[in-house]
Amino acid sequence: MLTRLLVLMIVIFSAVLVQACAPVLVAGGATAAAVATDRRTAGAFVDDNAIELKARKALNSDPEIGDDVHINITSLNGIVLLTGETTTVALRDRALALIRDVPGIRRIVTEVVIAEPTAFTSRTHDSWITGKVKTKLLGTENLPSRHVKVVTENSVVYLLGLVTQPEGELAAKMTQEVTGITRIVKLFEYLD
Repeated sequence: MLTRLLVLMIVIFSAVLVQACAPVLVAGGATAAAVATDRRTAGAFVDDNAIELKARKALNSDPEIGDDVHINITSLNGIVLLTGETTTVALRDRALALIRDVPGIRRIVTEVVIAEPTAFTSRTHDSWITGKVKTKLLGTENLPSRHVKVVTENSVVYLLGLVTQPEGELAAKMTQEVTGITRIVKLFEYLD
């Protein structure tokens, strides 16, 4: 707890020194609060954000990756989940090769399908499902829901986080009660 408090103070102090403006202070405070309640180390939290940014930059800067590609990148404790669609196997493989070069990745879970990128309505529906799952987990006794990350793509729900096995099983069980889901994929790292 002392380490998290120290990280919180450093982030806030650094934000004030670097920019000395309210938006940075608020963002720094929000980041510090997220780090303080996360089971990942502060370094892992920062590394995951860097992995997501670098992977996105790698995809965006490649001239062959264009509108035929819709890939979401989620990193948690160095495990990267790729979801979405590409129109060809070659595009999927190219995107995967670009992301593999990002430092700090421990493992990549590829759930990218060969299909036309999903429509806005499908993505909106996925956001709705994610919200329903998060609400369900938030209201579940004996489940620290802030340690479970929920990602939905094309009605498939991915559950990530650093949890105990009972927490992971409970999260999956409660997620099954949410309507509109076609499949649940557990990508937890277990603490026990």
